[in-house]
Amino acid sequence: MRGIGLLTGVVLVMLPAGMVACRSTPSRPSPPAGSIVVFAAASLKPAFSKMATEFSAENPGAAVDFDYAGSSDLANQLTQGATADVFASADTAQMDTVARAGLLAGGPTNFASNTLVIVTAPGNPKHVASFGDLATSGLSVVTCQRPVPCGAATQRVEDHTGVHLRPVSEEPNVTDVLTKVTSGQADAGLVYVTDAISAGDKVSTVNFPEAAGAVNVYPIGVLKKAPAPALAQKFVTLVTSDTGQKILSQSGFAKP
Repeated sequence: MRGIGLLTGVVLVMLPAGMVACRSTPSRPSPPAGSIVVFAAASLKPAFSKMATEFSAENPGAAVDFDYAGSSDLANQLTQGATADVFASADTAQMDTVARAGLLAGGPTNFASNTLVIVTAPGNPKHVASFGDLATSGLSVVTCQRPVPCGAATQRVEDHTGVHLRPVSEEPNVTDVLTKVTSGQADAGLVYVTDAISAGDKVSTVNFPEAAGAVNVYPIGVLKKAPAPALAQKFVTLVTSDTGQKILSQSGFAKP
């Protein structure tokens, strides 16, 4: 009888301890983890870099890796088999190329727009005042390559105005155009409003009315073969949210 009583006492002592242990470790949902790769137009770098910080704060343990380049180059990489989670293009034409290849998980969303401006050395020493001035003899001008969205927009302005430029170089993305001007390798260049803003006092900006007829709309979409589709969609949601739109506006982007 004493043995039975001792065993009963052990069971009674151990049971509450086990119950307490269960209550101390409630089940909780696991936080998001991993990373996504975003192929993004070069002009998006300042804004998207800020969004990466916001994205990591909203999704603990998650990170964003960016591949910035000209949209036509990025679209070509994707159609040739490159892997990414999200594609953000500087115009709808390059997004259409990716969509026609069957690489999008769903329809793209337009999230911003951008307009061309002329940038020169600080103080505008060559006195550039209009788009037509870029055709002046002796003025070294640099533009984007024609397949790149900023180059396609330049072509539309040329076609509309009848002013045909003779650039000293055509660059693969708008960031390289800006660098040519800020480094003194060119007198003037055609970039986006957002690039001129990011350059600050390194350039002078010349707006021209014909640019209003060549506005580029920026679409974004999740790719069909995204390794992390759920996180990819969360990034797209951030870009199109009030928070994302505020960051884009601060960088100089307009609504789509």
